[in-house]
This record gives sequence, structure tokens and C-alpha cells, in this order.
Amino acid sequence: MDIPFTTKPRPDTGLYNAKLGIWLFLASEVMLFGALFSSYIMLRIGAPEGTWPAPGTMLDPIPGAINTVVLIISSITVVLAWVSLKFNNFEQYRKYQAATLACALAFMCIKAYEYHGKFNHYEVIKTDGSIVDGHMHEETDEHVILTVHAHEEEHDDHAHAEGDGHNHAGGGAPAEGDDHAVEKEGGSPYLGPEPNVDPTTGEHLHGEITILKSDIEKMENYGPWHSTYLAIYFTLTGLHALHVCGGALVIFMIWGPLAGQWKTDPERYTNRVEVSGLFWHFVDLVWIFLFPILYLL
Repeated sequence: MDIPFTTKPRPDTGLYNAKLGIWLFLASEVMLFGALFSSYIMLRIGAPEGTWPAPGTMLDPIPGAINTVVLIISSITVVLAWVSLKFNNFEQYRKYQAATLACALAFMCIKAYEYHGKFNHYEVIKTDGSIVDGHMHEETDEHVILTVHAHEEEHDDHAHAEGDGHNHAGGGAPAEGDDHAVEKEGGSPYLGPEPNVDPTTGEHLHGEITILKSDIEKMENYGPWHSTYLAIYFTLTGLHALHVCGGALVIFMIWGPLAGQWKTDPERYTNRVEVSGLFWHFVDLVWIFLFPILYLL
């Protein structure tokens, strides 16, 4: 029994079944990411003034920019792979699609590097009220050692420019007369003392800082639980990463285990490559929106 319209277009839509199905699926994906982007907008505009991190203070835009270029290149190779099949050049198709899979792997490796940096980055609130903010170097039952950047370099992902990582973006602003309210340059208040400052000498800490566990009131890394901003970041980029993995898996299956269909039914095989490519373009397009709103704005 032959399923109709697997290769020939339907007379009512002008599309074959798989292409119609992927467009309907992508419509549902637009609603999914649209709801998440809308939630991001509402949370950001609803955050108290001065509590949302300034652009470039929580995320390094360089890895994000590299990933953007990687995904754009992968979109080009997907199209070239499909065009190669249209010209009956299977070997060239295999090369282009291998490049697509390499780009997907590179994207995930860079994203893993970014995630590792966040989960290894800690904010330690000591019992004397001071804050040490840096990357975990060593942890034992008695102490922790954090690597703290020099003061002039403190405008990376732990800087407290417009907001305070300790204040958790989206949290309340300091009450009038609060003894812990500090007025930052430019009039942006935040709760708690400036991080990485010795409370006795006022000097800025740098290098490896050893802190006794008995002196720690709270220690938390920069995971999604740390602030509203990071919760949004991990939710959006994590869901997108799952789509990258899913799309790459489908492309790999067509490229590898299912490649024998090219000899038995080349037109249907080409259509499968086109449909998987449409999904891949959507994944790339979502990232093109994610990169500026999370890293640059």
C-alpha cells in the first residue's frame, strides 16, 4: 500500500505530506518559544529599577557570537547538502551534511563551556556580611578556595553594574533607610556590600582567596536558582540546546543509517533532507533572537 503524497505535492496545499507536517510542527514551536520570549519581556520590564544586570556583565558575548556564526554556517551547509542531492551528487551531500553535524557539535561544546563557567562560579556571603565572588578552585570539609579576578577586570559575568547578583534580578529594591543599601555610581542601588572587598582594609581582593567553612553564611553558584535573569538564561538556552541535539540526531540518522534509501527512493530521501533542513533553519533563527536579547541587550 502506497501512502499518497509522500513525494508529489497535494493539490490542496501544493506541499507533500512531510513538508506540510513540518510547517504545522514549526507553527507549534513558534507558539512555544513565543510564550517564553513574552515571559522574558514581562519579567524584565517588571523588574525594579537597578535590579537587572547590565549588558555584558553576566554573560561573555564572545562565545555567544561564535555560536551565532557556527549556526549560520550550518544553515548554509544544510542548504548546500539538499542542493547537492537535487543535482544527484550524493558524495557532495555527505560532505556538506558532515559539516552541518560538526557545527552542531561545536555549538554544544561552546555551550557546555559556558554552562561549566556558571556552575563553577560562586558567590560566598560570609558571616561578617562581606561577599567573595569568584570561581571555585578547591573545596574541602574545612574551607573553600575561590579564584577572584583583579578589581579592574570585575566587569565580567560577576560584575554588579546595574544590578546585584546577590539581589537576584527581579527581587525587591532596598527599603528607604536600609543600612545595607549601597549607592553605586550612577545612582543604581543594590543590597549588600560591594563584592571582593576586604571589610577591614577596604582593599579589593584578587587571586586565590581561602575561606573557612565556619565563616560562610551562604554559598551559591550561578546556576538557574541564583537569579531571575539566570533562570531565564538557562531555560531558554537549555530548551534551544535540546532542539539542536534533536535536529542533529535526525540529520545524522538520515545522513548515516538511512542513507540506503537514496538508492531505492531518491526523491523521498531528498524530501527528508529538505524537511530536516527546515527544522534546522528554525533552530538557527531562534538562536539569532536569543543571542542579542540575552547577551547584548
